Amino acid sequence: MEVDKVETQNQQQKHKQVHLFYCLESEELARKVAGHSDLITLQSINWRNFDDGFPNLFINNAEDLRGQHVAFLACFSSPGVIFEQLSVIYALPRLFAASFTLVLPFFPTGSFERMEEEGDVATAFTMARILSNIPISRGGPTSLVIYDIHALQERFYFGDQVLPLFVTGIPLLKQRLHQLPESDKIAVAFPDDGAWKRFHKLLDHFPMVVCVKVREGDERIVRIKEGNPAGYHVVIVDDLVQSGGTLVECQKVLAAHGAAKVSAYVTHGVFPKRSWERFTHKNEAGMEDAFAYFWITDSCPHTVKAIANKRPFEVLSLAGSIADALQI
Repeated sequence: MEVDKVETQNQQQKHKQVHLFYCLESEELARKVAGHSDLITLQSINWRNFDDGFPNLFINNAEDLRGQHVAFLACFSSPGVIFEQLSVIYALPRLFAASFTLVLPFFPTGSFERMEEEGDVATAFTMARILSNIPISRGGPTSLVIYDIHALQERFYFGDQVLPLFVTGIPLLKQRLHQLPESDKIAVAFPDDGAWKRFHKLLDHFPMVVCVKVREGDERIVRIKEGNPAGYHVVIVDDLVQSGGTLVECQKVLAAHGAAKVSAYVTHGVFPKRSWERFTHKNEAGMEDAFAYFWITDSCPHTVKAIANKRPFEVLSLAGSIADALQI
């Protein structure tokens, strides 16, 4: 009987009740996360502003958080929303929380991680320093959950005051690919060596094609470096998309080399200035039929709303993966 009691206590310790706060942009995703587990309770913040535009914030039920596991689902979609969210992120662990987890699905400054000449500002390093100074909770350092950070070396930008957990959206893609009727005729393509280094071990049971950009005169042209796409439904895989120009060029090359279909997957559909439209309208000859599927996750809420019910886009939700991460 005593052994059974100890096992029950251990199981209870492994599964923690989490109070999940969220920014306004991430409300839909937060509700999906809570829908995956009875152990996650949604909490709210009053996102108000003073007349001068600066935040006037209030954390509801703050006293009830003492001794509890607390998390915040953030979305740093623009510089203008970061300050108000950081104010909340810095405040929550100080409410005597047993632990604090920050979920930032998309690390937005990740593509600005290096200096190429004196004067360049590596904003990825700046953001990592800011997040590394989140106050510790009663349980210790903040757990920081990020999906498919752009450059692998960025994991070393964070200080010892936080525990970064780097997660990938690739399992969602693999699950979706196995649901396709032609799942035995799928190959994976990478637009460059960087994408191959990041993802090939997670997709090594698929035939692979690696593309490369080469310079011809004043132009940079995409070519196939290795692999044969002929006869396959080829899925281009990368961590994020901005304008989508590289994906378009990859699609053209793969189709020219005999690919039966071409689709794309990116974890983060950033698409500034509505650049997703090039994949749904005839801005380029035949582009509306060029991609059979274009999969993204819901790490960028603005894009998810913009592309709703628009072919070829399909959203693979991170909600279940985030719910699992909150139990670590």
